[in-house]
Amino acid sequence: MQDWTSLKRACADCTHCGLCETRHNVVFGVGVEDADVMLIGEGPGEQEDLTGIPFVGPAGKLLDEMLSIIDLDRTVNCYIANIVKCRPPMNRDPLETEQDACIGYLRSQVALVRPKIIVCLGRIAAQRLMDPKFRITRQHGQWVERNGVWMTAIYHPSALLRDVNKRPETFEDLLSIRDKIRQVGARMDFSGASG
Repeated sequence: MQDWTSLKRACADCTHCGLCETRHNVVFGVGVEDADVMLIGEGPGEQEDLTGIPFVGPAGKLLDEMLSIIDLDRTVNCYIANIVKCRPPMNRDPLETEQDACIGYLRSQVALVRPKIIVCLGRIAAQRLMDPKFRITRQHGQWVERNGVWMTAIYHPSALLRDVNKRPETFEDLLSIRDKIRQVGARMDFSGASG
């Protein structure tokens, strides 16, 4: 298994798909590298591509607000990554070939983080990691266990910016995540609180 340094270097130098030709930055991931909770989105947008940091635009601001509701913070007790590490043009969905080219990096990140809980942010991540036929409108908030890791999916923050009517459902999903964190005894290390 790779260590963080070699994995980051390999990812930064990646030319496995055409997205490398249009990126400004590889958006590797951010957060606590041994966190018990890992969040996985689909791919970087414009602001993420410019900064090299996942979820820093308006959707990222909303994600941080959502996480704060359940005592999660990217700098303290969770890790955030994406299926693909380079921005698809015009923020389109990443193609399956692009996901295939990049998924090894994510698998290595998961292996290094060793989370107890994975939260898929949106349909693309849920279909790739949980079930190819995953329907976010019907299955968000449902839990499955894979290889000792609990997994769920919630609406992508971008979807919540477009449709505020989905926010009450997402609030319930967040409370379910908080309950699962407590159930599995995940380390929270947030302002002296513990789960």
